[in-house]
Amino acid sequence: MVMASTVKVVLGSIAFGIFWVLAVFPSVPFLPIGRTAGSLLGAMLMVLFSVITPDQAYGAIDLPILGLLFATMVVSVYLERADMFKYLGKLLSWKSKGAKDLICRVCVISAISSAFITNDTVCVVLTEFVLKIARQHNLPPHPFLVALASSANIGSAATPIGNPQNLVIAVQSKIPFVDFLFGVLPAMLVGIVVNALFLICMYWRVLSAQKDEENATGEVVGDEDVVSHQFSPATLSHHSSINSQEGNSRLETVNMQSSPNMNGPVAYVDATLRNRASSVENEIHWVSSSGFESGRNSNASKEGINDGFSPKKEETAPSKRIVSMDTLTDALPTQSSEGKENVTTKWKMMLWKFCVYLATIGMLLAMLMRLNMSWTAITAALALVVLDFRDARPCLEKVSYSLLVFFCGMFITVDGFNKTGIPTSFWDMMEPYSRITHVSGIAVLAVVILVLSNLASNVPTVLLLGGKIAASAAAISSAHEKKAWLILAWVSTVAGNLSLLGSAANLIVCEQARSAPHLGYNLSFWNHLKFGVPSTLIVAAIGLTLIR
Repeated sequence: MVMASTVKVVLGSIAFGIFWVLAVFPSVPFLPIGRTAGSLLGAMLMVLFSVITPDQAYGAIDLPILGLLFATMVVSVYLERADMFKYLGKLLSWKSKGAKDLICRVCVISAISSAFITNDTVCVVLTEFVLKIARQHNLPPHPFLVALASSANIGSAATPIGNPQNLVIAVQSKIPFVDFLFGVLPAMLVGIVVNALFLICMYWRVLSAQKDEENATGEVVGDEDVVSHQFSPATLSHHSSINSQEGNSRLETVNMQSSPNMNGPVAYVDATLRNRASSVENEIHWVSSSGFESGRNSNASKEGINDGFSPKKEETAPSKRIVSMDTLTDALPTQSSEGKENVTTKWKMMLWKFCVYLATIGMLLAMLMRLNMSWTAITAALALVVLDFRDARPCLEKVSYSLLVFFCGMFITVDGFNKTGIPTSFWDMMEPYSRITHVSGIAVLAVVILVLSNLASNVPTVLLLGGKIAASAAAISSAHEKKAWLILAWVSTVAGNLSLLGSAANLIVCEQARSAPHLGYNLSFWNHLKFGVPSTLIVAAIGLTLIR
């Protein structure tokens, strides 16, 4: 592509530069409007400066990517309501055997879950769990927070739905889900192992110098701490799931009232009735004896002080017994019916959770069967809405529409910058040295992607260079084209571990850790960089040898 006119190049560069500054530094002092408004501003400037026409701007918006992104967010909201993230949090501390075992669990769980739920969502919901478990074991949270963010990034590289840049690559390359998965999976698995070993080696002293738990704070993370997560996975905010809380409170009531030696609804009702009957007998016995004592005391008071109070006491005792017996008799069927309702609610909640998990697994299986990923995800999301059988507005409000708007603005801005000819000229200069038929070419290509992903962010890098890298590889063979897309997916994702600003997952962990109530921890830029640079280079290099 020939370079555009000088005026278009200058104006397009200014528009893209404004977008880049606000995307990387959303709270700059001279224009603190945030990423979403920054992307719209960049898009508007591209049209205003006549770099692209309004029709070209609308055409630049990729609807399949937006549909897939929207649907995955809806599915993640319903998975949160179905308590899946609470179970993941419990897995972190279940039968833990020390600090090194715990850091390996964080790596494995965050990586596997990120591959199917997106890395940003996993970081949102697991950060507070990791902080609480580190507090329980009296360990410094820094290694575990780094493990969470880095492993979530590495794990998300394995599937098209693991992160936003993979969504873009999957839609543009049309690589089937199963081919994408098996093409990157070996690199992901080895990368997780290498990352965990690197974490253990780097923080060996910190993890080995675990204080005696008997001398620790003595606090144990209870169920209410570990399972009462309030974050919305899509909006990254503290919205509460009202329906989920109501269901959980009902389940807690059932569990508290159930007899530990009985199972099933019949045993529960039987135990409840027996308990109520024994309480009725005790109450009758207490009222009767109190009436007898009242009568005897009244006779004694008659003999001592004739003040007129004794007859009232003797009349009150029998009436008390009658009223108490009638009240308890009426309450017995009411309380047993409440027990039946609680059991019914419990089973309904369990059935609904099973349907949510089944719909999610069905979505993944359909993608593995090479069905259209966008429409498959949208179908699964709508199935969950219908299965919920209630107003979907509370769940749909948790979707991050600002992220969808950000993507719309970014599509237009990047398309305008591409029309200036600058990215094409840059790739024309690098292409002779970046051919994936040679090891040196793969290394140069990886360095280019790594640097641009940290300078311009990974999604814009994919949008800017993805088509050009694939076209260059397609000139060799279709297999090389597929490999080029997968290399782009792997390196642009792992590049996010280089610095704290390299990916949204890192920033989410940093912000959630800093703002966690009573557990606040500041993950600094330089502390992350000490781990990020060597880990990213080693993991990316090893993974490149396994991409197929």
